[in-house]
Parts: sequence; structure tokens; C-alpha cells
Amino acid sequence: MRLALAEAQKAIDASADVPVGAVLLGPDGDVVAVGRNERELHSDPTAHAEIVAIRSATQARGDWRLEDTTLVVTLEPCVMCAGAIVAARIGRVIFGAWDSPAGASGSLYDILRDSRLGKPVEVYGGVLADEANLQLREFFVQRRMSGSI
Repeated sequence: MRLALAEAQKAIDASADVPVGAVLLGPDGDVVAVGRNERELHSDPTAHAEIVAIRSATQARGDWRLEDTTLVVTLEPCVMCAGAIVAARIGRVIFGAWDSPAGASGSLYDILRDSRLGKPVEVYGGVLADEANLQLREFFVQRRMSGSI
């Protein structure tokens, strides 16, 4: 999770994007791919940290199936990202902050564990949640102070 938090900080530094970071780990715990929010950088609404990491991993592996991987992300995946996680067949998701207004991994929706969509994904939420929440909160306070929101 600390690697994902570092990626989230890079989202701020590189493009003033919302600080969300993701790390995709292989079965041995090695980093397969990383991602961070790049929506502002690329003017792409689909460039969430999870999607960026999934795209990078599938290119590196030459396969869209990521069954043996674990995705670690600083914020609970949204509906779009949860759908991509299910489609990529990622086996496990670990996330930091809960996203009660838009989360799709246990708070508002529970797409990842919905067996109607295929094999349910193992989900572990709230890991280093205080740090992930603080990073997000500080980002939005700065945005409000600068008049960007």
C-alpha cells in the first residue's frame, strides 16, 4: 500500500490529478505494473489509477487475463474500475480509503464480489485508510484554497 500511496503522490506532482495510486502484484509479490490517476494529464476520463495499471500489466504480459495478480489501490474502486478488474480476472483487491459516495467494492455497490459476473474477487478494504484519506483530504483542501474547485 505504501507503493500505491507513493504513486498517488506522483499523480499530484505530475498533473495535479486526484491522488489515487495503484500497484499490481504478481503471485510472488513482485510488482507487475503501477498506475496513478492520469485523467488531467491525458484529458481522459478513463485514466484512473486502476485502469492505467491494468493496461500496463496486460501490455507487459501480452495477455489480458490477470488471474494470479493482486491489485493494491489507495481508494475503493469505482464502477468503471471494478468492471475492468472483473473483466481482467484479477483475483484480489486491497484498497485503502472507502469511497461511500461512489465505491463499487463494498460501500455503495459490490461489483467485485457479485458472483453473477464471474468468479468473485477477494476484497480487503481499509488498509492504511487513515493515510489514504489524509492524502485525499489534503489534496482537496489545497484545491479549495487555490480556487480550483
